[in-house]
Amino acid sequence: MTRPVPDFSPVITAIAQGGQPGPLFAALDAAMGQAIGHKLFTILVIHPGANESQRYYSNMPKEYPIGGRKPINPTHWFRKVLSEGVPYIGHTYADITDVFYDHELIRSLGCESVLNVPVRWDGQSIATINLLHEAGWYSEADIATAQQFAALAVPGVLKVISGG
Repeated sequence: MTRPVPDFSPVITAIAQGGQPGPLFAALDAAMGQAIGHKLFTILVIHPGANESQRYYSNMPKEYPIGGRKPINPTHWFRKVLSEGVPYIGHTYADITDVFYDHELIRSLGCESVLNVPVRWDGQSIATINLLHEAGWYSEADIATAQQFAALAVPGVLKVISGG
């Protein structure tokens, strides 16, 4: 599937706005939706010293609310995406089931594929951007674009981690 050429300008403009990281994360949601596509979009921030993660942004806050922290579960997904910094593509519902405990909720939202992209800073994964869509939506061709957007997320994630 051919994707449109990504337009990074709304994200770059959002970085300069006050009230961060909300404007930046909303701009990433919209721009990545246009460039790659998703039904569900979340940003999960990693608090490494506490060994916890926190959903900080969701385009479906009723189904996937932002807020509280939860312990990080050291699964094969964790090792690949967070420890090694390698994006993960789940092409089918079976892939979703293998990785996510909430796979039934994910499927109920019409999502059966996932692209998890680590947000990297200073040699470490500090967050993931998570895009979910219908089965077979994502391919290896989407990774480079997603990583470029993830790089633009760094200042917003650092603000969350610092408590600023």
